[in-house]
Amino acid sequence: MNKLAPTQGDRVRPFYDVLVAGGGPAGLVAAIQSARAGARTLLVERGSMLGGTTTAGGVNFPGLFHAWGRQVIRGYGWQLVARCMEESGGSLPDFSVIPERHWHHQVQVDRAVYTLLCDEFVTDAGVDIRFHTMPAKVEPGAAGWQVTLCGKSGLETLRARVLVDGTGDANLATLAGAHLREPAGERQPGTQVCRVSGYDVAALDLDTLNRAFAEACESGAVRPHDAGWNVEHPNVGSWLKKHGENANHIPANDARDSVGRSRMELEGRAAILRMYRFLRQQPGLKQLRIEYLAPECGVRETVTVGGDATVTGDDYLSGRAWSDALCYSFYPIDLHLPDGAGLDKRTLAPGVVPTVPRGALLPQGLKFMAVAGRCLSSDRVANSALRVQATAMATGQAAGAMAALAARSGTDLRDLDLTAIRQLLAAHDAIVPSKGE
Repeated sequence: MNKLAPTQGDRVRPFYDVLVAGGGPAGLVAAIQSARAGARTLLVERGSMLGGTTTAGGVNFPGLFHAWGRQVIRGYGWQLVARCMEESGGSLPDFSVIPERHWHHQVQVDRAVYTLLCDEFVTDAGVDIRFHTMPAKVEPGAAGWQVTLCGKSGLETLRARVLVDGTGDANLATLAGAHLREPAGERQPGTQVCRVSGYDVAALDLDTLNRAFAEACESGAVRPHDAGWNVEHPNVGSWLKKHGENANHIPANDARDSVGRSRMELEGRAAILRMYRFLRQQPGLKQLRIEYLAPECGVRETVTVGGDATVTGDDYLSGRAWSDALCYSFYPIDLHLPDGAGLDKRTLAPGVVPTVPRGALLPQGLKFMAVAGRCLSSDRVANSALRVQATAMATGQAAGAMAALAARSGTDLRDLDLTAIRQLLAAHDAIVPSKGE
């Protein structure tokens, strides 16, 4: 067995209690929880920074943590968000007031400060971090798993008792042999986040702009989805009012592999370039400039893992109280579409707060492994809400707690005492549904 080359002094070990793949909202919280519970934890991230969708994807408004006037998701994810707001001088909404629209309770964090705090939270927890690294091979071993990692210097092999997949794309679970569910039909489109400035929206003739955009679509200079989600009635004014943030749709490829992801990245940046060139030719926009371009295109959907339990759209919309619930989720059904108005949105009935069961985090037939975040076991409708950042953090903390307990006891995650899992989560500031209620 190859020994890992040290990257953080002598703290990088050839054996870990818990290995977490993916440093996004689910993975970074899973790693923090695992390490804070006493497990030797390695966090493997394919990119150069933690935070995932919040940082590399540019969607810097993680939510939702509150429902119907009360907090339903807390723990390490919320601590990170709250610390960022405190240190950057931001202000939080009044969560006691039920908003007319869900996004009124989104918390917009400073991307740079949040990125720095992610590093601090994870390292302070004692997690070993390996950037620019991806799992290449996963095999069952005598005491858990044998994992081959691909880093900048080549392939390295280590052992871990328990694995947690926080990749969003089930990359680790796929290598371990998990059953995957692919969406029927075209996947939800992604979004390339940017921020533009250098103009005054009030001084623009938006009707004339929309007519010019329609003509540019006909000539092929731009495409309808470059300016928004509604491809039947593209609205350049809306794009400009949002300053380009979360304002387009990028046709989906199978972004769980490098080929599909590369195509999506190229198309996402090409869409921004088309808009940039078009807008700078229009009256009042000649000084338009791009202030920010997210390093990665935001992905909404790839695959999910077939778990011991599957959360359906009906489960979610009804607020089903699972008997093995480990956390709450709160967000409207948010299924993005490649055509028409571009969005199937369904709000939750007043008072409904869905729960997430342990079984949805456990890949069917695989022991000593959990998934968290976007790839948890759910159908397309439920997953469109479960995939959001606050829920990913909550499921990540649940997965990290189970992983630490399993590594310590040698008991498979599905056989752990449910009360012990809930007690550990509560001790680490998570909000846990009581007896599935």
